[in-house]
Amino acid sequence: MHKQHTPQTSSAMRRRSLTTAIAFSLALGMAGPVLAQESSADAPADGAASGRTQATDLDAVTVTANKREENIREVATAITKIGEQQLENFNATQMTDYASYVPGLQVQSSGTPGQSQVSMRGIAPLSAGSTVGTYIDETPVGSSSLYQAATLFALDLLPYDVEAIEVLRGPQGTLYGAGAMGGLIKYTMRRPDLADTEFRVGAGVSSTEGADDLGFNYRLGMNVPLSETFALRASYSRNDLAGYVDNLDPDPIDVGREDINEGSQSSARVALLWQGESTRVQLSAMRQDVDSDNNAIIALDPVSHDPIDGLSNFVHLNEPFEKTLDYYALTVDWDAGFADFVSATSYSDTHTFLRSDQTLTYATLSPALGGPVASASLENTLDLQQFTQEFRLQSKAGQPFEWLLGTFYSKEDGKNHQFVPMTAMDGGPLQLPPPFDFFDGVLGNIYMPSTYEETALFANGAYKFNERFKLGAGVRFSRNDQEFTQNVTQGFFLVSPGVTSNSSSEDVFTWSITPQFQLTPDTLVYGKVATGYQPGGPNSVTPGLPPAVDSSTLTSYELGLKTAFADNRVLLDLVAYQIDWEDIQVASLVNGVSGLVNGGQATSRGIELATTFRPVDGLTLGFNAAYNDASLDENFPTIVVTAPGVRQELNTGLKGDRMPYVPDLTWSLTADYYLPLSGSWGASFGGGVRWVDDRTNATTQREALFLDGPPAMSFEVITPPLEIDSYYALDLYAALSNDNWTLRAYMKNVTDERAYSTMNDVADQVGAAGTHHTAATPIQPRMFGLEVDYRF
Repeated sequence: MHKQHTPQTSSAMRRRSLTTAIAFSLALGMAGPVLAQESSADAPADGAASGRTQATDLDAVTVTANKREENIREVATAITKIGEQQLENFNATQMTDYASYVPGLQVQSSGTPGQSQVSMRGIAPLSAGSTVGTYIDETPVGSSSLYQAATLFALDLLPYDVEAIEVLRGPQGTLYGAGAMGGLIKYTMRRPDLADTEFRVGAGVSSTEGADDLGFNYRLGMNVPLSETFALRASYSRNDLAGYVDNLDPDPIDVGREDINEGSQSSARVALLWQGESTRVQLSAMRQDVDSDNNAIIALDPVSHDPIDGLSNFVHLNEPFEKTLDYYALTVDWDAGFADFVSATSYSDTHTFLRSDQTLTYATLSPALGGPVASASLENTLDLQQFTQEFRLQSKAGQPFEWLLGTFYSKEDGKNHQFVPMTAMDGGPLQLPPPFDFFDGVLGNIYMPSTYEETALFANGAYKFNERFKLGAGVRFSRNDQEFTQNVTQGFFLVSPGVTSNSSSEDVFTWSITPQFQLTPDTLVYGKVATGYQPGGPNSVTPGLPPAVDSSTLTSYELGLKTAFADNRVLLDLVAYQIDWEDIQVASLVNGVSGLVNGGQATSRGIELATTFRPVDGLTLGFNAAYNDASLDENFPTIVVTAPGVRQELNTGLKGDRMPYVPDLTWSLTADYYLPLSGSWGASFGGGVRWVDDRTNATTQREALFLDGPPAMSFEVITPPLEIDSYYALDLYAALSNDNWTLRAYMKNVTDERAYSTMNDVADQVGAAGTHHTAATPIQPRMFGLEVDYRF
């Protein structure tokens, strides 16, 4: 149920929620995030290991944040590691299933896997470029340019054959480069094993609130040593998504009435490993597919924000979404004796297509020109071919001075095609009367090819002065060259036909410094000052917009504590940070055409807490909390468009605005218990509750119009953002396993909370019809599922 809160009421709710969470946490003995840990066999060794229902060794987690394997307790940065077992327990098939359990991480879904916007620590993407980097093993995936809408389509792997997901919070620019200014998500895939042969197969069925049909999934995988030096690993997984959104449109063209958001996601991977005496080579290929009939978006009353008719939406034209990623990687590790050499090569080909129903947006255009009521859509096709190469030479671990030298190269060729047709309401050709009878039914047809080329040199080092004090530092010199062409072949009101090109080049320097002090053998205090950047680039050609935008840069100041006590049964991580963000890239809409400007400054301050407690063998409790205050320090620059006798001003953000989709407070509680049974059988039970504070969907928009007259006149409209209410959700699971079998039951959103990930008004952009409804993406409705896996 939607509730309206005054600021005082909302603040009081936040205080009560946090107080209740902390009180419950203390009652449990300082619980903490099981998702932040890996698992190791603690119960009966064989059954637990093969059944995947082990307890947790709280001090045996390794991460690769610094591009070498290290104990998570000894790394001076904020990291959450989500292991394969935790992904399986919660049936996490996309980022929204686990994001709320990671402090400082926000993921907004537009209704299907692969349509996700990611931010960390309040550094919300306000343009088409991403502020969070994504890696698969040793190489980046996803565009660094401004023309592939990277911020809207973050990589969302179906996590089968994923060993772990590492979430690195704060800028990671010195080691991971462009786009990782807010943080990094790193998928670590399972490596072929030379020692053991394994085959596994699994299947599942699920029931979702509001869906008439069941959802199904199935998966299989194998690992086969081919010889003493060769091993092969292969896997395939498919998840058929049940639809649960119905259609309220009275006369849709090509859309059904019920469960219109059915879809599927699939993943296939093959990896071949060769291990020599001093060299290891791995070649891998992977394909990820997402295919959805429509988005999981529902219609809300534009005033009360209550659902108009349950899980239903107004869809006149089908809104399919398709995304395919073909990814190939070659990694060579060579032990050179005095140091280790790494070569990481990747090539990826990404295809994205989506259609958005714009009938209500442009509903009054045709009647305004004397024609009939018409329908409209926006069809967007994105293609990206990306090649990356990194060479690294790094010292052996454990030396007083650990160093790393590297070079990086990336080349992207992108295509962005936007097509905006109008048709009669029945799908037939649209005919307008004179003098508009020349209209061919196309509001816009735009081709935007682009290239992005980056080279970088980077170095990282850490010197251990004594057993307690260590000082680390890193630098990175980057250069990117970009080209962009805007080819408008058809246009009517929105754009004018023509071909224009822009290019840009820029040099960027990023750095970091990290002192750390070991207060006791179990307590680490560290500081970190780091910079990051989001590449600029050539702009779309629009009156009032600059020909190019500069890089967006930030500096982060972080102070952290990592401690363990009670014989390592209690772990506590506490981090405080401030981020100063400059030259923010802001998407702006001028006369219906989007482009970019460099905005002003913003500040993000916050505190993150992660605790883990294991009171007895087999039981792990967790508590996470993150507080963030991210807002604009000044108005975004005014965009001015002039014509004879007319002056138009536009501001896309005002001083004091909160960062979009960034909650002030989030927290989560988790519990996992493993119970040994007879023989190799064991049982595990667990769950988590997550709470997300209210958010806004955008920054404040100011539009002003000045007419010279006579008489002189002026108009100003201030449009505040929508507020999205806070919510909580409860997830549960139970599993029974032995050496070969695992049977698992799970529930997501047990109480079926109707809360929202994104929210936007659907309004007439031509006439005065106003807002028709508010479109919102609900969080996953209640889902109950059963899974079975067999390993041999």
